[in-house]
Amino acid sequence: MLHTPRSLRGMVTSPHHLASQAGLDVLKDGGTAIEAAVATAAALAVVYPHMTGIGGDGFWLVLWPDGRTASIDACGAAAARADLSFYQGTGVSTIPWRGPLAANTVAGTVSGWDLALSWSHAMQPGLGLHRLLRDAIYYAEQGVPMTEGGAEITRAKIGELGNIPGFREVFLPDGQVPNAGYILHNQSLAQSFRRLATDGLDSFYRGALARDMVADLRALGSPLDLADLNAHRALSRPPLHVDIDGARLFNMAPPTQGVASLMILALFDRLRAGQLDGFDHVHGLVEATKQAFRYRDAHVGDPAFMTVGAQDVLDDAAGLDSMALAIDPAVAAPWPHPSQAGDTVWLGAVDADGVAVSMIQSVYFEYGSGVVLPRTGVMWQNRGSSFRLATDGWNALRPGRKPFHTLNPAAARFADGRTMVYGTMGGEGQPQTQAAVFSRYARYGVPLQQAVTAPRWLLGRTWGEDSVTLKYEDRFDPDMIAQMAAAGHVLERMPPFTSVMGHAGALVQHPSGLIEGATDPRSDGAVAAW
Repeated sequence: MLHTPRSLRGMVTSPHHLASQAGLDVLKDGGTAIEAAVATAAALAVVYPHMTGIGGDGFWLVLWPDGRTASIDACGAAAARADLSFYQGTGVSTIPWRGPLAANTVAGTVSGWDLALSWSHAMQPGLGLHRLLRDAIYYAEQGVPMTEGGAEITRAKIGELGNIPGFREVFLPDGQVPNAGYILHNQSLAQSFRRLATDGLDSFYRGALARDMVADLRALGSPLDLADLNAHRALSRPPLHVDIDGARLFNMAPPTQGVASLMILALFDRLRAGQLDGFDHVHGLVEATKQAFRYRDAHVGDPAFMTVGAQDVLDDAAGLDSMALAIDPAVAAPWPHPSQAGDTVWLGAVDADGVAVSMIQSVYFEYGSGVVLPRTGVMWQNRGSSFRLATDGWNALRPGRKPFHTLNPAAARFADGRTMVYGTMGGEGQPQTQAAVFSRYARYGVPLQQAVTAPRWLLGRTWGEDSVTLKYEDRFDPDMIAQMAAAGHVLERMPPFTSVMGHAGALVQHPSGLIEGATDPRSDGAVAAW
């Protein structure tokens, strides 16, 4: 039997056990869930570097005990020099996935920490940055064991990353891919965290640290300049929401795909799906995913360039009804469709006062652009490699434009008073895994850890995968799989547990104060509680 961890005073879940523990220790020291999330995120940037780092972007949902829900958009925009003429001058026809030309957007993650902490400090004085960044500094300076997943990804991507500036020095000791258990160090990153603790998080954008990072970026050939970092601010924005039977769901507004995550569950809520993990359940969610992804790929991007508001679509009950009616309960709709990729970490934290955090941060592909800045040890994202070198249209490159993001932290408030935060890494798989975990827990009453551990599916592509089949872990009922094939789904069997399906987690706080948590056995994570 799978046991769901429970506690009363606070809980953190993340895809690496050391990071979860770093967050829990902050709660034990009197910190808020927001402060615990920052400590966890900072530690993840060191102990899980193939998935995240401070050179990437981040998004937050914060659920307050008085019923308010707020979000933070910490997504960086394209550099002022990142235009068609810049790339034409480099001789490329598309933005490269790796290297300095891929490092063309501001890294917003640290600005999100800063804004979230200002909210926390409005509640109570809070812990200092030296305390919150303590474990990240320790692991960067004293070392952290390479995970199995990190070693595997490094080995698989060495052809793309081995010659990227700075990568070899940090992640390829003696020029070789380290095995699991090898002790990785990043002394320069440790010093950067110390500088952030001393000078403040804003120094990442408007301080000596910013100047050092930009000097390296410019020397390596990135279009980013100091003015781009100076101009960046994290934004507090209303989260998207949609009501389903018994709950109100929340997610991030564009440029993320949060609207697609909400649409999937809103459409599924309109279907009369039967047995847990049976044909109606899985087929219904897969077909709802197709509907949501078609909308997403046609309309979602930088909100400044969208013609229809994402919340307006979610508020259009008649429109959602029509989309649900378009789902054939017995036959798979045609697929494939253009897909997205990405590498990410999701983390959640809940404190005894009832503040709940759903937070996600990413460098996009595994190890991002691969560029590790020599003066600071910061690995820069490649989120801007998703821009199209086109004069107009969806996700076309323009200075100051925000790229489309697969990142989307999720949350729910139930009519019975429960609060839930949940999420996952996994590009295309994020909305699908969210739907699997939430529907199992909320609609079918499955215990939280079982809802995360149970077999999952993935339509399309996620990190490390190019195929667009309907992949499934080989733990489902064979009769259900046969029904899916007969309905026209193009299936691809995967191992019983695979990271292709993402690294999910969830926390639920009950009106009694009881907190439940779950972590993903596909990750190196843990639930840390007290």
